[in-house]
Amino acid sequence: MNIFTTSDLALAAYMVMRGLDLISARRLESGRFEFKMEDPDKKAETLALEFVSSEFAQYDNQIRALKKLLYSN
Repeated sequence: MNIFTTSDLALAAYMVMRGLDLISARRLESGRFEFKMEDPDKKAETLALEFVSSEFAQYDNQIRALKKLLYSN
């Protein structure tokens, strides 16, 4: 079984939206997230590259920018 692992919440959400099955999600002791998805067709790397230039990534970047603005005051 091929497993794709990421700590990026937005990327994990994108992968699930694109059809990968989430098999686990947890918060590590370090505070980081860990998402594991089944990748039977070995398309996760391609999807990760696709994510970078997607509107979903642009949306996520804007959310992060707005959060920084709110929390910097």
